[in-house]
Parts: sequence; C-alpha cells; structure tokens
Amino acid sequence: MDYTIRPALEDDAGDISLVILRALRETNAKDYTDGIIARVERSFSPDAVRALIGKRTVFVATFGSRVVGTASLDGSVVRTVFVAPDVQGKGIGRLLMAEIERTARERSMAALTVPSSVTAETFYARLGFNAVRDSYHGDERTIIMERLL
Repeated sequence: MDYTIRPALEDDAGDISLVILRALRETNAKDYTDGIIARVERSFSPDAVRALIGKRTVFVATFGSRVVGTASLDGSVVRTVFVAPDVQGKGIGRLLMAEIERTARERSMAALTVPSSVTAETFYARLGFNAVRDSYHGDERTIIMERLL
C-alpha cells in the first residue's frame, strides 16, 4: 500500500481528530481507564487540533484522500502520534516518525523526546527511544523517552 506523509492543513483538523479519537477508544483503551480516555479526548476536538496545527509542525499520513495517521513536532518534543486502528501495524507510524526525525535533523536538533503512552512504549523503543522516567497527570501514566539523533 502506498501511504503519503505531508504537512497537515487546517482542513485536515476534523479527519485528524477522528483518527486520534478512534485510536484512543480502540487501541489506548486497553491500557487506560475510561476516565483517562475521556479526559484525553477533550484535547483533540477538531477545533483543538486546528489550534495545534497553528502551533506545531504537524504531519499526516494519507492513503488516497483518507487521513490515516498523524504526528507532530513541538520544539524537540514528539507529540500526538496516532494511526487509525484499522491500519495499525502497516508501517505508517514508522513513516511518520521518519518524517519527524528528518525535520528535527534539518533543524539541527541533537535529540528527540516523546511522552509515550503505555500503549506506544514498545513502538518507540523499536525506533531507538529509551525510557528516561515516568510522568503522571493524575492517574495517567506516560513514559518520557529520548533518542539521540
């Protein structure tokens, strides 16, 4: 399958929101309580995503005209990496992360940090990220991971 990685447009906000919400509900829900998922979902409405597109370097993965994944770079921090559940495991996350890394190298960054969900920890570890510490937002655990470039 041919996936394309490109910069996100404001018009992608609704589609990005849907990908994130589906991934949270179908994938991350295995590792987090309903309350945590509901709290995280509030941060990814179409309007909230549109605001993020204005503040961060946001990429989308597309298959034809369908948005199937997203990832963003906020300074040297990787954020909001999500792939639609029906296409997970097909290398889309890896393609998005390669674009994030390419962008970081272009900007002469020495390292990338990612606040990983419990769900994505092994994904980032396979890409060479190492766990540095745990972080908690109430009862929500994230693993702060880093990778030198």
